[in-house]
Amino acid sequence: MRAVLTWRDKVEQCVYDLAFKPDGTQLIVAAGNRLLVYDTSDGTLLQPLKGHKDTVYCVAYAKDGLWSPEQKSVSKHKSSSKITCCSWTNDGQYLALGMFNGVVSIRNKNGEEKVKIERPGGSLSPIWSISWNPSREERNDILAVADWGQKLSFYQLSGKQIGDHSLNFDPCCISYFTKGEYILLGGSDKQVSLFTKDGVRLGAVGEQTSWVWTCKVKPDSNYVVVGCQDGTISFYQLIFSTVHGLYKDRYAYRDSMTDVIVQHLITEQKVRIKCKELVKKIAIYKNRLAIQLPEKILIYELYSEDSLDMRYRVKEKIARKFECNLLVVCADHIILCQERRLQCLSFSGVKEREWQMESLIRYIKVIGGPPGREGLLVGLKNGQILKIFVDNLFAIVLLKQATAVRCLDMSASRNKLAVVDENDMCLVYDIHTKELLFQEPNANSVAWNTQCEDMLCFSGGGYLNIKASTFPVHQQKLQGFVVGYNGSKIFCLHVFSMSAVEVPQSAPMYQYLDRKMFREAYQIACLGVTDADWRELAMEALEGLEFETAKKAFTRVQDLRYLELINSIEERKKRGETNNDLFLADVFSYQGKFHEAAKLYKRSGHENLALDMYTELRMFEYAKDFLGSEDPKETKMLITKQADWARNINEPKAAVEMYISAGEHCKAIEISGEHGWVDMLIDIARKLDKAEREPLLMCAHFFKKLDNPGYAAETYLKIGDLKSLVQLHVETQRWDEAFALGEKHPEFKDDIYVPYAQWLAENDRFEEAQKAFHKAGRQGEAVRVLEQLTHNAVVESRFSDAAYYYWMLSMQCLDIAQADPAQKEVMLSKFHHFQHLAELYHGYHVIHRYVEEPFSFHLPETLFNISRFLLHSLTKDTPLGISKVNTLFTLAKQSKALGAYKLARHAYDKLQGLQIPARFQKSIELGSLTIRSKPFHDSEELVPLCYRCSTNNPLLNNLGNVCINCRQPFVFSASSYEVLHLVEFYLEEGITDEEAVSLIDLEAPRLKRENKWQEITSNNAQTLRLDESMDSVGDDDPFTAKLSFEQGGSEFVPVVVSRSVLRSMSRRDVLIKRWPQPLRWQYFRSLLPDASITMCPSCFQMFHSEDYELLLLQHTCCPYCRRRMDDPSP
Repeated sequence: MRAVLTWRDKVEQCVYDLAFKPDGTQLIVAAGNRLLVYDTSDGTLLQPLKGHKDTVYCVAYAKDGLWSPEQKSVSKHKSSSKITCCSWTNDGQYLALGMFNGVVSIRNKNGEEKVKIERPGGSLSPIWSISWNPSREERNDILAVADWGQKLSFYQLSGKQIGDHSLNFDPCCISYFTKGEYILLGGSDKQVSLFTKDGVRLGAVGEQTSWVWTCKVKPDSNYVVVGCQDGTISFYQLIFSTVHGLYKDRYAYRDSMTDVIVQHLITEQKVRIKCKELVKKIAIYKNRLAIQLPEKILIYELYSEDSLDMRYRVKEKIARKFECNLLVVCADHIILCQERRLQCLSFSGVKEREWQMESLIRYIKVIGGPPGREGLLVGLKNGQILKIFVDNLFAIVLLKQATAVRCLDMSASRNKLAVVDENDMCLVYDIHTKELLFQEPNANSVAWNTQCEDMLCFSGGGYLNIKASTFPVHQQKLQGFVVGYNGSKIFCLHVFSMSAVEVPQSAPMYQYLDRKMFREAYQIACLGVTDADWRELAMEALEGLEFETAKKAFTRVQDLRYLELINSIEERKKRGETNNDLFLADVFSYQGKFHEAAKLYKRSGHENLALDMYTELRMFEYAKDFLGSEDPKETKMLITKQADWARNINEPKAAVEMYISAGEHCKAIEISGEHGWVDMLIDIARKLDKAEREPLLMCAHFFKKLDNPGYAAETYLKIGDLKSLVQLHVETQRWDEAFALGEKHPEFKDDIYVPYAQWLAENDRFEEAQKAFHKAGRQGEAVRVLEQLTHNAVVESRFSDAAYYYWMLSMQCLDIAQADPAQKEVMLSKFHHFQHLAELYHGYHVIHRYVEEPFSFHLPETLFNISRFLLHSLTKDTPLGISKVNTLFTLAKQSKALGAYKLARHAYDKLQGLQIPARFQKSIELGSLTIRSKPFHDSEELVPLCYRCSTNNPLLNNLGNVCINCRQPFVFSASSYEVLHLVEFYLEEGITDEEAVSLIDLEAPRLKRENKWQEITSNNAQTLRLDESMDSVGDDDPFTAKLSFEQGGSEFVPVVVSRSVLRSMSRRDVLIKRWPQPLRWQYFRSLLPDASITMCPSCFQMFHSEDYELLLLQHTCCPYCRRRMDDPSP
């Protein structure tokens, strides 16, 4: 810190007080009874003010008015002693009063005393000056108190003392700097001293010839004014010099005059070391830090070897006072520079060596070396530059120039030296040859790049200059001094702050690239350039065939594509390839310089590579220039690739035409099919030869996909693929064409009828599906369909359908038994079972309709007969869906209505043991009661007659539907369920069905029979009709004799006829059920000539002819098997 006198004036009277105008432009001086106004810039007396008649002791500028805003008049308060000084807090809320008796009184703005501080000296130590710290950054208000007990003390607003320092003089005035960082103190020692805000003395501002009564700081500046007892007014400028040290990325500097801050320039970490004394010099080197204080030197070291460690500890203390201009620290020594002399001291303070120079030392720097043997670079005012080793007494002269040295730096390899002289010239020398390599003007500091030998930077004139090798200087704006250059970071000191500036090294890198110095350019790029610069370096090196540098650069930008190219070229070079034109052509093709690449390919004799390149790039016009001797294969290949390209750029029509011309029919068909171009597909398919199956099959596939089955069929016929044609008809459900094809080619029968049956089933046409399965020979599927249909019909109470399906099932089982002898017994058993179920459901359909529907379409006698039939048939298990309650309920009602009271009573009794639906409960209970009033017998008209033995059978037959006398099974009409006048007979052993029919057809004449039975045979039925004039059958009928049987037998004795009996029968009297194999035919003989009976030729059910004809008209088919009237098949 230095004090420079700006101006001085002297008046005749003692100067008791001073005051600056708030903006600092004017100074008010209290001198005797006058007030003097000075211009602070040059000390000109602006005007004297003579309004006072007595001595003026205090003067001040008003900031916010004379009086308190809350009070209209001045309030007065008494004090216990004479008040010598006062000071307001920053916020104006409290006033501190210094008294002659050594007491400090702190009062609020209303004058009430809040804190009273009694000093130890009492009245012997009058308070002569006090001041509050104006800093707004302090947490608490701090009061500085100076008394004539030669003490400087500090207090908080609460009255707590926080500091006490002894003085060697009587203080008369105290004043803070504007921001509160320093304190001025003047008094009986005839000088003004500068203190820190904590009371540490930093030095004297200026020596005076008499007591200093007042001193003040110009607002927001480093200017100080001093007023003395002898009337002297002195105006000083305080200059705070920068005390700092730098080594690589660590920068140490003085802060608040007593602290040292060490800053890591890369990580921006900072650490503060509080010395509590004036810091005079700082030096830093590696892990060492030296701090010179007024009476000692402190040596610090880092806790660890970590480059990022910022924790320092004291290693040594040298408790001696030193006077020096520069301070340097090494690993084990400190170097003191005193004008022309250098002294080397150990950390214990022992002087080990001393060097005497010819001229003043202007610059000194540690340039590294082993511990204890470091080298120093020294620049002198006479232009001499020396290198000194701390363990050697002899200095080495590196070179001598004519001008004084201002700044020095040595390159990383210690081969070059950069010097900035007093003429602001930067000169670079070769250390070994002493040759001046180049010089640059406008420099104030210089630094070599620690990572690159040929790069340096220098600052000056507001610019940063970067120079690489001997290339021109690259400039950019920068304020301050360059003090270091590490990689891409430049360390710059601007005023009091050090900063690390990131500087791209693009400009010097491009300078090297321009001269094809790729390796040097790579070294520069490693210091820090952008990704674009790295890529440019990589490309330039690649074009220059400097593959090693290019590989490193492409690795940096992570460009795998070019790295693969470089690796492939390196592999080819290892295999012995040496054609650089070929390598460069590959590089150009990768860079998109295709024409240059093609020229190089051609020059190196590899036209085929140029052809491949242009083809892959779809540049077919250029590719044609490299076709060799009009080779058809190459031409076809080129056209195909051109078509591929047209396809990729969404020009499919052009691609199709090119594919066709190149003979690539499959690709042309694929594109046409994808775009739905049927016309083009037709042209291609018709032009192709039938031997070209693959493209024709593709055409057919797309015809099917585009819903043009006709063209697909035409294509399949062309190549003779009948199986695919069948599949086409099936997939498109063109069943007529499929059936026609199946007729011509029976081997495709399964391929047609099985899908047809499945299609029918999917469309709920199950009956047709069953027939189709049957026709296809898939008996198992046919049976499963029928079983499912039957089950669904029963569950849905469609009993007529269930009967029909069971009949079909039975016939299906009969077919299986006929086709598969291994299943004959099982299938025949199922046949009889299903026939029985069909008869039951056919009859129960009427009962169900009668119970469920409000109106009945059947006669009571029919309902009576059906319910009796079912009752006698349901002796064991009841099939699913058939209700005994409904059957008994119908039987009871119809029996009661027809006079079969005994049977009705039995039915009502049976109902009592069953679970009756609620809707029938009342009716059944009423019927059960009313039937009791009826006679206990049945009407004779209802009793069934056995036509074999002429026995009247009871209505309730325990044996079932057979005669109780002869055990002959009854034959029922399938519509009215009346017992028909038919008797079944069997053939004697040895008589075949064909022989029996031929014997019956002989029509042997009978006696006493003039008129014959009339037989009417049609496609739909076989009918026997008796002429009205005909007489009864005579007693000479051999068949009648066969009807006799042994009375009292419990076993059924069938009627067995011989050939003679058969010969005597009339064809018109016999009905034959012509069952297919393996069943035998059944023969029935009519015993009543006056009733006509019709048998369905399909299901062999018997009907009264009138009933059958009526039903046929109603349903246009057999009511049992649903055989249509116009169906010619049996």
